[in-house]
Amino acid sequence: MVRSKNCPRYKTIATELAEAIHSGALPPGARLPTHRDLARDHGVAIATASRVYAELAAAGLVTGETGRGTFVRDRSGYGGLEPRRLRPGDRVADLTFSQPTGADLGDLLRHALRDLSGRGALDALMRQQPPGGRTADRAAMATHLLDRGIDVPPANVLLTAGAQHALDVALSALTGPASVIGVDPLTYPGVKLVAEARHLRLAAFRDLSHLEALLATSRIAALYLMPTLHNPIGHVLDLADRERIVALARAHDLLLVEDGTHAFLAPDAPPPLLTLAPERTLHVGGLSKNLATGLRIGYLVAPDACLPALTRLLRVSTWGTPPLIAELATRWLRDGTVAELEGRHRADARRRQEIALRELGDLGWRAHPGSSFGWLPLPEETRADAVAAELAGRGILVSPSEAFAVPPYAASGLRLALANPPVEDLAAILRVIHAVPTRATRPGARSPAAR
Repeated sequence: MVRSKNCPRYKTIATELAEAIHSGALPPGARLPTHRDLARDHGVAIATASRVYAELAAAGLVTGETGRGTFVRDRSGYGGLEPRRLRPGDRVADLTFSQPTGADLGDLLRHALRDLSGRGALDALMRQQPPGGRTADRAAMATHLLDRGIDVPPANVLLTAGAQHALDVALSALTGPASVIGVDPLTYPGVKLVAEARHLRLAAFRDLSHLEALLATSRIAALYLMPTLHNPIGHVLDLADRERIVALARAHDLLLVEDGTHAFLAPDAPPPLLTLAPERTLHVGGLSKNLATGLRIGYLVAPDACLPALTRLLRVSTWGTPPLIAELATRWLRDGTVAELEGRHRADARRRQEIALRELGDLGWRAHPGSSFGWLPLPEETRADAVAAELAGRGILVSPSEAFAVPPYAASGLRLALANPPVEDLAAILRVIHAVPTRATRPGARSPAAR
């Protein structure tokens, strides 16, 4: 293949390796050369070799594991952030994504639309709304957030096109390119996408002592945290740790971005960071996990000083939430539908966690008892992508650790979302998962094609 003279060298090498992976010359599980060996073989600097592997990792083709090397990912199962999916007919269970259960959402929507159709002044729903939403819609969301321990005026609640949009706006509006964002070693994949798209750097910290040491030597602009029901671990930070985070943020003038997407599943959690440090905390969330994933409406709670920058970026991105979506959400917030569904989801999640603990407890299953997902650690020498591939062959889709891991940290495990399968089928599905991990082991040597 003819290469452009203007193509950066790392791009050329990355393209060659990508072609070998796609053609099968480098099969799944193949160990690639070390950074030093790749640099020597191609006559480039080690920094260039590192950019090659970063490019391949961003494309979802390889996974780097500290102390072990770089491997070609098995993409036949869940492929991380942009998975190749099984045909619906082949699928036994999809444990990659949490879909709310426990209600006939079709009937819910049908009744709401029928009621709306008999209402006057429907043309108002066809007009452009202000960035951040109408005052009435923001007020309904602000009232809803009182149950989360968040008491703010409607003016400090901005409506967005889902929680992911809120997260993007929060980080993009208040940090700049190359800013460093502190995160957990295992974190929500959506923040990794934002960092890649907005040219932000992620710095992982193992615990608060490590964070304190990191702050002493690095310029960190913001912390992205999930203090109540961490995704994927399901951990809930206690009040002492929350207060310590706030003290560090004030001492180092950090912005706190608090993700409360799953917080409704742990109603007895300590106060949100927003209530402990309202002057520097942005709180994001949405209605996809407690109402419907297709109802793309989220919220971003912010202090007064941040509102102008956030509103400007909302104008740039979506301008405003679609009025019909906002109207439906407001209606269900006000009439108690959301609160009722949240109660059902909490009861359903606890029932499913009891099943998961019974079936996977001996493998080290980690989860909050009220969470809709959990973490299954794998043996140290077991590759998560290989386990995911074998399970996909049995019709079960799972999320491997690579989707959540922030380099240089690596963990071998699976995040299992429990809400999708019928509850009566869950135990049998988990028994299949229980039997697989010990067989999908890490290859012991580099493949001939990788040498």
